[in-house]
Amino acid sequence: MRYVVTVNGEKREVVLDGDGVHFDDERVSARVEELPGTPVRLVTLGDEVHRVVVRREARGRYVLWLDGHRYDVEALDERTHAIRALSGASAAAAGPAPLKAPMPGLVVRVNVAPGDEVAAGQALVVIEAMKMENELRAAAPGRVKAVRATLGEAVEKGALLVEME
Repeated sequence: MRYVVTVNGEKREVVLDGDGVHFDDERVSARVEELPGTPVRLVTLGDEVHRVVVRREARGRYVLWLDGHRYDVEALDERTHAIRALSGASAAAAGPAPLKAPMPGLVVRVNVAPGDEVAAGQALVVIEAMKMENELRAAAPGRVKAVRATLGEAVEKGALLVEME
């Protein structure tokens, strides 16, 4: 399974498989053990064992303490990372951006029409993929220039759904 992990603002790709962890093109054997009743995890990387205190902040977001240092961590599988990036769920909005399908799916709801003013984070289109509905949101405030998504239409990953201005 492939993850996008951000540690104190620095983004890295981590791949977990049956053999261990791949990080920056390096393979490392890894194991995590919980200490029951505590927030402490024993993390084994190769021959090294680390005691890490873990506090979950939100889905995919954690605060870790290791050797007296605090680390703010976001760990998302690549699908969730792509959905957040394309749906406007990330915090930093740069301006009106087109809404594209983060995955193949079926358009089950279109919430906007050309000329509509939208706020950052407002739901624009809902697509169903793998029997789950995914609400796609505006990355920034703006005006809908054109709606390319049609109710009931099957779309491919990257398909343009809504144009913004």
